[in-house]
Amino acid sequence: MNMNTECVLVVEDEGLIRMNLVAELEDAGLKVLEARTADEALIVLDENSDVGTIFTDIDMPGSMNGLDLAKKVRQSHPQMSIIVTSGFLKMSKDELPPEVRYIGKLYDIADVVRQIRELASLKIA
Repeated sequence: MNMNTECVLVVEDEGLIRMNLVAELEDAGLKVLEARTADEALIVLDENSDVGTIFTDIDMPGSMNGLDLAKKVRQSHPQMSIIVTSGFLKMSKDELPPEVRYIGKLYDIADVVRQIRELASLKIA
């Protein structure tokens, strides 16, 4: 993998939203993996050590939501960049796990890409 290419794990239970986001992130030059649930995301993380950023919906079915996933990943992968999103909840920084960013839906893909690249550059610095 090119050192300049961030690998992003997109966690989104809505198929059309996930497919569109994955396509747009790939078009922006990012490597993208995908999962439908938080449980599936943990499996993908275990199998792919090159994931640098997780972009997860908050509201998902399964044993945990996106915030629970963010907390669990923060414990096991402290250097992981995490961005959470929701169309229903507005999150303040105080409500988020440490070092987790929030982007509300409907998001601008250019803003998502900018934040992913910004977080990746913070790891390199």
